[in-house]
Amino acid sequence: MSSTADLVMDVLAEVVESDEIRAYPDIRLFDQHLLDSLATVQLLLGLSERFAIEFSPAEVEREAWATPARIAAYIERRLDT
Repeated sequence: MSSTADLVMDVLAEVVESDEIRAYPDIRLFDQHLLDSLATVQLLLGLSERFAIEFSPAEVEREAWATPARIAAYIERRLDT
């Protein structure tokens, strides 16, 4: 069974169209222009489908969602609630 982080990476790699992010879980996605507003919406939709969690774009705080590792940690916290 895949971990939450692995599943987040699957969705993120699909959105940014690169598997390279798997090797760099601390890459700053917005700073490297891998995520922008449209890609963030696509990411939210993908994560919502994968984890059956409803997201609001308002809950995406840029710093909290800055890296793949931070996104995975956020999803793990949401799953624990």
